[in-house]
Amino acid sequence: MTTVAAIRSSLSGKNALPLRAASQVMTLERLGAFHQSRLSFMRTIVRRVFKERWQIEARILELDNQGYGTVVYEINAPHGVFSFVLFSDYLSPDERNDRVIATKWDLTMALVEGKVDSDYIEMLRQNVPKQEEGRVDSRVFVLSRANRSARNFDYVVDQLANGQQPDVKKIADVGYLYRTTAVYGSGKLGMADWEKIREKHPDFARPFAGEMFVCLMLRNFSLFQVEHIARHQSPKTYQPMRHDIKRYFGIGNSTGLGMAPYLVNHPLLINQWVEMRELALARVRVLGAITETVSQAFNELINRCSLHTQQILTEDDWQTNNNITMLEDLAALKGCVKNGFESWDSIVAFSEQNCSLQGQEMLVSIMLEIYPELVDELEDFHSADEQLDLDPLMPIQKLKSIIEDKYDWALALDFEQEGARETYWYRSEEKMEPRLGSIADIEGEKKQMALGVGYAVRKCYNQLVAYFTENPDHTTARFMVAHPKLRGIVRRIQGMDRCVYGDIQANLLDKDVLPMHLLRAKLAFFGVSKFDPRSRLWVRNTMFQGAPLLEDIGKAFSDDWFMPLAPKQ
Repeated sequence: MTTVAAIRSSLSGKNALPLRAASQVMTLERLGAFHQSRLSFMRTIVRRVFKERWQIEARILELDNQGYGTVVYEINAPHGVFSFVLFSDYLSPDERNDRVIATKWDLTMALVEGKVDSDYIEMLRQNVPKQEEGRVDSRVFVLSRANRSARNFDYVVDQLANGQQPDVKKIADVGYLYRTTAVYGSGKLGMADWEKIREKHPDFARPFAGEMFVCLMLRNFSLFQVEHIARHQSPKTYQPMRHDIKRYFGIGNSTGLGMAPYLVNHPLLINQWVEMRELALARVRVLGAITETVSQAFNELINRCSLHTQQILTEDDWQTNNNITMLEDLAALKGCVKNGFESWDSIVAFSEQNCSLQGQEMLVSIMLEIYPELVDELEDFHSADEQLDLDPLMPIQKLKSIIEDKYDWALALDFEQEGARETYWYRSEEKMEPRLGSIADIEGEKKQMALGVGYAVRKCYNQLVAYFTENPDHTTARFMVAHPKLRGIVRRIQGMDRCVYGDIQANLLDKDVLPMHLLRAKLAFFGVSKFDPRSRLWVRNTMFQGAPLLEDIGKAFSDDWFMPLAPKQ
């Protein structure tokens, strides 16, 4: 069993494993090339639910024939009882809006600690459908909403009502019956904060475990609801959906810039996520035995990833080209091992010389998939204490050395170059989410968020060097007295000295910055698939496609839904 001490010794010192360098991993383009893996949060919550055989039962099912009403699922997990409360309301087509500024939704839902009585359900009924305009108490720790797929929902109901199965090709084109437009947690709108969840509820004490679980429950309800409506629509001809087709349905998600600042504002947490992924890769490279079974699994996964990529539908030229390149990369990897292989290092080296970043990172996900015994236990180490403390006694000589060592990438950037500081990030009060602005908008620039870490480090370093020339023996405390506005960036710099990874090594203020890479990186940690960019600012994707169904809990469990494939009709 892995311990924190064992992990620390694997990261540094005599027992350290050969991790990839931060300068290689933390570039914006490589982070944007990450794919889902065994360590993605959707995979880990499903493993936990199925291995621990959570008991999930519908305690209240008050739905009319059209599927509108109130539903309460009771969840008995190893460390507690929880309730998933869902409200299904009629939404006219002209009210359906996937933007965050919408005010009504088809479904709204909450994950609540403990059992809920009628009074509490009524309190939720008065607030959960309002989302941002409502308020809940600290028993609630996740709040979400979702809208029906205009392309799939009624079609699937009609098919089942008429005794027909949905066309798999049509499902593959969309992939879901509902699409979430927000999943909130961590103290927003009166909910329990993360500290309470982490300390009181071990079942959800991993980053985004509650949020992912709510999406899993939403998927479960969406499948139940279409069958419920179809059954009442035509009882004589109704047929339930085939099990393998149900598994192929996921939950849709649209992600915009709201996710992007998270990666910058939580450097210690991001460091932890990347560390575990890189540690898993290093374990496989060093400890993963290559047997005939492993070789066969590797070839099968390459074929599966190739088919999965072919089944991705996107109208975006950039993503289409990425997918074409991915297929070429997978073919190259298959050719590389056609006569067998003796070490993972040789395959990784081949990919770095012959494949795109997307192909290189797909290889990483495939390698992790083959060795659950080396990888899965690292899922328990995705949390991090995010406190960044200022060390006032640190000599400025050391502070200067940390910058030169950890932030050499920032010092190498030319921020005086035209366009290098063209972009700023701000939070739009009107749109209720982050946006990108141009420095040409002088008034808008005043609202900018502090996401230009590289530029901030550069400015800090310039002032530190000047101060150091005059005061080489001073401490950070005295430097802070002279430059109090640098307190935040100095705290961050000192905190990053404890990390292998953490800061994204890119100029996020550049005029050509591509936020899509930030969105892709976080979504890959979540475990989504089938990225479909709608612009450089937001991306559509699918969650939990291919995951086992909740009705399968207690049966034989195969954690085999990596890069799911469309079932045969």
